[in-house]
Amino acid sequence: MMQNQANLETLNFDTDDGLGQRARIGLIILQSDQTIEHEMARLLSGEGVALYHARIPNATEVTTDTLRKMETDLPYTASLLPPSFDFDVIGYACTSGATMIGEDRVNQIIRNVHPQAKTSNPISACKRALKALKVKRIALLTPYSPDVTSEMQENLRAAGFEINAVASFNESDDFTVARISSDSILAAVLSVGARDDCDAVFISCTSLRALDIIAQAETKLNKPVISSNQTLAWDLKRLTSLQSNLKNCGQLFQLS
Repeated sequence: MMQNQANLETLNFDTDDGLGQRARIGLIILQSDQTIEHEMARLLSGEGVALYHARIPNATEVTTDTLRKMETDLPYTASLLPPSFDFDVIGYACTSGATMIGEDRVNQIIRNVHPQAKTSNPISACKRALKALKVKRIALLTPYSPDVTSEMQENLRAAGFEINAVASFNESDDFTVARISSDSILAAVLSVGARDDCDAVFISCTSLRALDIIAQAETKLNKPVISSNQTLAWDLKRLTSLQSNLKNCGQLFQLS
């Protein structure tokens, strides 16, 4: 015997502007990235700030060819960040990918889907960060194979920076890159950044767990140390006029 069902009451409601009333930030991250979401949550959290992710397919083996192939999937992945969210800024979170595809091309693809949004990526953000820190002579640390590292080196040189020291873990498996210990990264930064002709160190790759060692490395080297995730977060904040003063996140986040 069926029990009597209660009548369904239709409720009244109001709407507001939703989350992200100060800033709505979108991130396109690699399918294989294990690091960036955790570091970005720390760097971009704040009242009125909403952060949304979409993952782009990528080969776990990082080569110049596999990086360039991401251009094919970038338009669709950008569309997975709903245009109706009205993003203020969107970052393509792959340093080597933006280098191989081309920074302008990456930004064009994203803006074709989100014409109102400002855009960034880690290699462009790195250049802006180095200029803000007023340094030109840098040491470059990567996890990449020699050919990928070389193209990044040339990209930075073409922008007017002197690359006076280069070192790499020479690991093409992105899964393994994310498992490189922070202690190993710190030791590498202190080694490659110790030269007198290097005024800063750039740790390239969003998969490397660099954020927790930046302040310590800066103290020991007495020079700025920046990373892909850190510079991208700083640039996204700059583009949305959010304050970037964070403790223990490096000299970059102490700039006025």
